[in-house]
Parts: sequence; C-alpha cells; structure tokens
Amino acid sequence: MDRFLALLRHPGAQRGVRAAVAAGLAWQVAVLLPPWLSDYAYYAPLGAVIAVLPTIADSASAAWRSVLAILTGFTLAVLVYELTRAVPNALTVAAIVALAVVVEQWKLWREQASWVSFAAVLMLTVGLDDPDTYVLRYAGLTMLGAAIGVLVTTVLFPPLQLTRAVEQITATRGLLARHLTDIAAMLRDGQVPDVSHWTERNRRLDRALDRMRSAATRVERARRANPRARKWQGRATEIREEARAVDRVAVLVDDLTSLVVEFHPHRRGIDQVDAGTGWVLADTLESLAGVVCTPYHTSDGSTPDERDEQIARAGAALGRLVSLLRTSSLEDDEGFFALGAVAVGVRRSLTALQADEPRAVVAA
Repeated sequence: MDRFLALLRHPGAQRGVRAAVAAGLAWQVAVLLPPWLSDYAYYAPLGAVIAVLPTIADSASAAWRSVLAILTGFTLAVLVYELTRAVPNALTVAAIVALAVVVEQWKLWREQASWVSFAAVLMLTVGLDDPDTYVLRYAGLTMLGAAIGVLVTTVLFPPLQLTRAVEQITATRGLLARHLTDIAAMLRDGQVPDVSHWTERNRRLDRALDRMRSAATRVERARRANPRARKWQGRATEIREEARAVDRVAVLVDDLTSLVVEFHPHRRGIDQVDAGTGWVLADTLESLAGVVCTPYHTSDGSTPDERDEQIARAGAALGRLVSLLRTSSLEDDEGFFALGAVAVGVRRSLTALQADEPRAVVAA
C-alpha cells in the first residue's frame, strides 16, 4: 500500500490517472448526446487526453489552442477546396498542406501547431460531404473532452510540481558538489586539470541547470488557477529562491573552476609560500562543496548542526586562502590574480547560499 501511495505521488503516475479518468468521463458524457453526435463519441476522449497536462494553466492553454487550431485547419481546407475545384486534387491537397504549415508557424499555437495541418487534411479526406456537421462533431466533441480534461486536472490532485523541482535542485547541488570535490582532489595530488575534461563536465552541469530551471518554471505555472496554491505558497516560494541561489552559485563555480583550470595558480610563483597553495585552494573548494550539499539546518539553533559545521569549515578555509593572498607580494604573477578571483568567487557563493556567516547559537 505504501509503495502504491508513493507511486501516486509521482507526476507521471498522477497524469496517467487524470488522463484515464478524463477520457472515461468524456466518453460517458458523449454517448449520452443525440445520436448524430454520440455516434462519434470517440472524439471526446481525444480532447480529454489533449488537455490533461502537468499544470492547470498548461491544460487550459492546450485545450483552447488545440480547438482553435482544429477549427483553423477545417476552415483552410474548405476555403482552398472551394477555390481550387477546377484543378487536380493533388494540387488542392498540396496547396492546403502548404498553407496549413505556413499558418502553423504562428506563435499562437505553441505545441498545438500540428493540429492545423492535421485537421485540414482530415477535413479534406473525411468531412467535405457535410463540412458543417463534421465541424460540430469533431471540434465540438473535442472541445467537450478538453473541457472535461481541464476540469479533472483542476479537481483531481492538481499538481504543483514541487517534488520534481526539489529533485532537480538536489541533483544540481550534488553535481556542483562533486565538481568542486573532484577538482580539490586533483589539486591535492598536484595534478594540472585537463581543459577538455572540465569542458565536458561543464556541459553536464549546464544540462542539469537547464532541467532545474525548467522544473522551477513549471512550479510557477502550476500555481496559476490552482486551488492548492495558497496552501503551498510558502514552500513554492522557498523552492523558487533556492533554485535561483543554486543557479547563481553554479555560475560562480563555473568561473572559479575555469580560473583554476586555465591559470593553475597552485603551480605559479605564489606556491613559494610555505602553506602550499594547492592544499589551501583544495580545502577552500572542498569546504564550499560541503555547504552546497548541506542546504538546510536540522536544529532549532540551540545547538550547532551539520550545516553550521560546514559553514564554519568553509569560513575557516576561505580565511586561510585570504591570509595566503595577504602575505604574498607576487602582484605581477598571473596566478596571484587568478587565486584572488577564486577567493572572491567562493565568498560570493557562500553569500548566495546564505552561508557567509555562521548562525548564532541560541541558548536552550
């Protein structure tokens, strides 16, 4: 039972349940209509499935855009057919399809654009004997099904897409942390990072960021006209802010990684300092990784928790890096400036993560 309930919380499973319920209801309503409509009841479930999408806003948008595209395709087919009765049928078909494809380029249709050419060809091949009746049957029943699909999406556990967004944010945090940890390990081993290797890593990070941004955007769309939005407004806002913070940190991490990979500050003259630049830099990056993958406090502030420890560790490591820079006089060394830029990037990353200062411990 627990596994079944867990499955129902998955967005894909929820959409499948909504689509099935909407299609069944649409069919049942359609067969109750007068025979000249009920004989074509299968168009109603088609409209229902079209309109069942992850969010209520997307569902309503798909419903009206699909029906409008279908009506546009029907209209194009009838008009072109009447104007080209004297030409061969092949040319008529070609003209209808060409015009429909041109109309599909309008941004109005979005993902429903292909319905214009599909409906145009359908009208040409099936509905020309009685176009008015066919429009009422096909477009009318599709609209009926779409309305039922929107209604079911609204009523039946309308999704806010929070779970998916949290999963993508967590995955991006993990990738960022591994990114930092791996380069820290290379610095400790005295290795010079390979540019092509880290370029590929950056591509993977970019893909993860795209998925995270898309998931965060879906959360915002899911809140529109959603009866559950008020209840989860606080959590949705937290997710949006967290996604933005991770996005900012990812940009900063990309910059500081590029500095290390390109300029190798740990191999420059600044490494003459007794502390060992490579190790100090590695500690700083690794401690930042610890903060990245520990986003939440687990205590009420009366005692330090793991996040407090990670923030304190990052602050201490950054302090050592800044001290190394202050005690160096190699201002003409390219590595010196790169190392300074890394320190600034780490500081800005901690600020974005709201971890630039340790949390004050309140006595119980």
